[in-house]
Amino acid sequence: MSQPNPNNPTPTPSELRYFVDGMDCADCARKIETVVSRTPGASEGKVNFTAQTLALTLDETCTPRATLERNIRALGYEAKLKADGSPNPAHDETGHEHHEDHDGHDHAGETDTGHGEASHDHHDPSDEGKTWYNTKQGRLVVISGILLILAYGFGFLEPQLANWGYIAATLLGTYPLALKAWAGIRFGDPFSINTLVTIAAVGAIAIGQAPEGAVVVFFFAIGELLEGIAAGRARAGIKALAALAPKTALVLENGQAREVPAESLKVGQLVRVVPGARVPADGTIMTGASSLDDSPVTGESVPVDKTIGDTVFAGSINTDGSLEVRVDKAASDNTIARIIKLVEEAEDGKGQTARFIDRFSRYWTPGVLVVALLVTLVPPLLLNGEWHTWLYKGISLILIGCPCALVLSVPAAITSGLSSGARRGLLIKGGGVLETIGSIKTIAFDKTGTLTAGKPRVTDIIALQGNESDVLRLAAGVESSSNHPLAKAIVDEAKAQKLGLPTVTDAKAIQGQAAIGNIDGRNVAVGSPKYAAERTSFSSQVSTQISTLEQSGKTVVVLLENDQALALIAIRDEPRDDARQAISDLKALGISSVMLTGDNARTGKAIADTLGLDVRAELMPEDKLKLITEFKKQGSVAMIGDGINDAPALAASDVGIAMGGGTDVALETANAALLRNSVMGVVDLVRLSRAVMGNIRQNIVFALGLKAIFLVTTMLGLTNLWMAILSDTGATALVTANALRLLTFKPR
Repeated sequence: MSQPNPNNPTPTPSELRYFVDGMDCADCARKIETVVSRTPGASEGKVNFTAQTLALTLDETCTPRATLERNIRALGYEAKLKADGSPNPAHDETGHEHHEDHDGHDHAGETDTGHGEASHDHHDPSDEGKTWYNTKQGRLVVISGILLILAYGFGFLEPQLANWGYIAATLLGTYPLALKAWAGIRFGDPFSINTLVTIAAVGAIAIGQAPEGAVVVFFFAIGELLEGIAAGRARAGIKALAALAPKTALVLENGQAREVPAESLKVGQLVRVVPGARVPADGTIMTGASSLDDSPVTGESVPVDKTIGDTVFAGSINTDGSLEVRVDKAASDNTIARIIKLVEEAEDGKGQTARFIDRFSRYWTPGVLVVALLVTLVPPLLLNGEWHTWLYKGISLILIGCPCALVLSVPAAITSGLSSGARRGLLIKGGGVLETIGSIKTIAFDKTGTLTAGKPRVTDIIALQGNESDVLRLAAGVESSSNHPLAKAIVDEAKAQKLGLPTVTDAKAIQGQAAIGNIDGRNVAVGSPKYAAERTSFSSQVSTQISTLEQSGKTVVVLLENDQALALIAIRDEPRDDARQAISDLKALGISSVMLTGDNARTGKAIADTLGLDVRAELMPEDKLKLITEFKKQGSVAMIGDGINDAPALAASDVGIAMGGGTDVALETANAALLRNSVMGVVDLVRLSRAVMGNIRQNIVFALGLKAIFLVTTMLGLTNLWMAILSDTGATALVTANALRLLTFKPR
């Protein structure tokens, strides 16, 4: 046995990521998946046709990457290794050098995995800015068309040569399809669309119908081109997002601004954003105040006033004041980058319709071949039919059975819908989520920060012992370590009155009830009236005061010392301006709304009555979870919150929607997120979902309806071969145009 060469150690499995040029539909992705699954040493394969990427782990001692790339190329796709900016072009993203194939030759160069081109972009640089006729599929359409025209011209010059011209046009146009069909057969996909068209084209020549065979090849090429156009148009909106972030930034060093590439910014650096410039990174304003146009990222149409301590998004436009911003996220992790990643990976969450079409299409093609074979053989063998007539009809059936339009019907609409939503601040994690949103029966809303503006303020301080300043100082001290909006309101009020916050020890929170701590040896707690009532008794006057405040929609907390009530503090968080309209619109859409809140019943009812929805109050997180489970018995349920609290309820609902203005939790926790802090975003999600599902149903009708019509006319002898392929190409054109309409979807 040969010993390992110490100068060429055995490589560990490589994590590879490819851009796959030409992979424009779900059927394309399935072909690539089949190749990967049949490749020795390949595992964890993940194909994404929206992003045109293939990610896998490959043991190159079993299969060199050059072999995998060659197999993918045989199917008609070009796999280009993405190095993600690796500085050394001789190495890929795993840090390993290119390895030789079994024949001893280095194939790195011939497979065009040189990383200088493909390392920086999420798409194929060679196709950047190309017109359709300069793409690979476009050239096939042009060549097929020219050959068809030349063959037609021969009919006038040398009629006897015209047929040979059509044969040549058919064979030349079919040749690349035949190669792909053979590769599909080799790699476990014998019933591909390429197989159908190849059989039909060769069959047309065999029965003396070469002119129609040439037209078939030409129309098929057009249909394939339309699929690529549909995928490209849907991706265009996402690529436009990537272009929003500026390429350069002004970094502040020792008080001086220096221009650097935005992608080189590091967390913690300070950058200057001058009026009229775009924010180069997600960050926090450290100095200055301005209005920022967040519409490129969140879809918010009105500029938002922001000042010190507020967060900003990469790509937002600074409209007036000069700002100094601390970088909080690297370029690869900013909001825009995460939006793009979410949309690109969204196809992994397929809905029931998409999964059904996938399953259906796997059996459709072989079924069509069986039917075509029976139509070709049974009448001549058993009914004395003419072989030529029934062979012609059998070939026509093969063409009518091409599943292009059907396979495209769902992903084209889903991709367009996801892209359209992302460009308007509506993030949806997958086609399954997009499908479910439109069918929900109940939406459960968290109160604070969702139906209300999330900016509560102290309205009343009633000192039962001592003075207002002393009790506010104590309450703010206990709440200073909490992130709850009500706690922040108390702390902000103390700061506004310029009260120094005392030092707190042994601070802790009792979830949904109180915050407690020790201040100067005094055991202090800030809790709900219910919590306080369990530890002390209120006079009738205090009880009346609490009731009056709560009935006016205010939240009351009680300051306690050693279980003695020191003060009542009332806090009010105003409902969002658009909340009432959103609830009304949801009702018009047939969706019932309910507010779930841990607040007291009187406060909850006051706000709910203002907005026009039902309410369940005084709920602990586990109570909300139980209610979600109850609601699900009556139909699909969506829960909308801030993405931080009520995580169990968000997870238990059919669709969890985070309203977090682009926070990490909003983007990563829930099934969907509203980057624009507007309750109307929920209405837009429902409308977008229903528009997409309606579009899908229309697409399926187009795809199957045209085929059904041509099936009947073909069996009656009323249509010919080129009209048969037109049934699929025409349906593909209709499906494409219909799906692209979703890109114009506009929120109300």
